Amino acid sequence: MRWENLADGPSRDVADAALFGADAVTTRTFDTPEFSGITFHEIRARTIVNRVPGASRMPFEWTVNPYRGCTHACVYCFARKTHSYLDLDTGLGFDSQIVVKVNAPDLVRRRLASPRWHGEHIAMGTNVDCYQRAEGRYGLMPGIIAALRDHANPFSILTKGTLILRDLGLLRQAAAVTDVGISVSVGFVDQDLWRTVEPGTPAPERRLDVVRTLTDNGIGCGVLMAPVIPFIGDRPEQLRATVRAIAASGATSVTPLVLHLRPGAREWFMAWLEQHHPYLVRRYERLYAEGAYAPKWYQRRITRQVHELAEEFGIGPTRAGATRRIRAPEPASPGGTQLTLL
Repeated sequence: MRWENLADGPSRDVADAALFGADAVTTRTFDTPEFSGITFHEIRARTIVNRVPGASRMPFEWTVNPYRGCTHACVYCFARKTHSYLDLDTGLGFDSQIVVKVNAPDLVRRRLASPRWHGEHIAMGTNVDCYQRAEGRYGLMPGIIAALRDHANPFSILTKGTLILRDLGLLRQAAAVTDVGISVSVGFVDQDLWRTVEPGTPAPERRLDVVRTLTDNGIGCGVLMAPVIPFIGDRPEQLRATVRAIAASGATSVTPLVLHLRPGAREWFMAWLEQHHPYLVRRYERLYAEGAYAPKWYQRRITRQVHELAEEFGIGPTRAGATRRIRAPEPASPGGTQLTLL
């Protein structure tokens, strides 16, 4: 295992890629049902606030990822390739060999306090889910959110995890002083599809409960409708059912994203497809013949359908990279402080 290569991607300069020393790794397993078969590699990282490569399609420049690997075990996860940089398996290894950056909160606080840091937006949950099951044991996110709150630093979180509700109080405190964007990922509400492609995640309806709870507590929450899976989750009645459920949850927006298959994820997903839907293998080979992304015509078709449904149900798309604008809290009254959201 090449611990010296724990970076966001391959690097020609190993010295630059080494984010911690091999002697800083502690490997643990826990004898509890929720962590059966999972190995945790606890490391003390040298950095945690990472710049997104310039060629990335992401609408943000800085990220924080306290974990690598993910017990959600989504068969399509684009982050699977990152495990290969450590000589770890991108299939079952990605699902069960979890790297935990145990000093992440301290590193975030230190970076935000640096005179070279200028308060740029930080995105979380963009590589693997920061509220996956490991977070229930390691509890890294409260310290990270507290640091962002204390420095009034704007941030966003994307998650499939219901554990985010544990940090509701911290999120409300942060939203009072800076821009906070929360999105929950719900690509479909089909129960059979969920059980096969996202076996380690909370059920879609539980995720929509998260949206409802956040909204009821004054924190607007959008839904990233991702992924829309071609030929399996893209029938008009499936899209309608999903957008209807998203609207009923009180989501502020819905933004569709068609499945993309990067190297690492592509091989694992195609093996799953061969097992569960072998008649679709050739269709996928043709649809993704040009690379990781579905053709533009297909993406436009799905986007149009979802946006039309969203308009019908009274919600709209999210602008790329948009965050909520938070108005300063009203002066305290005898009944407490009321936050007003724009």
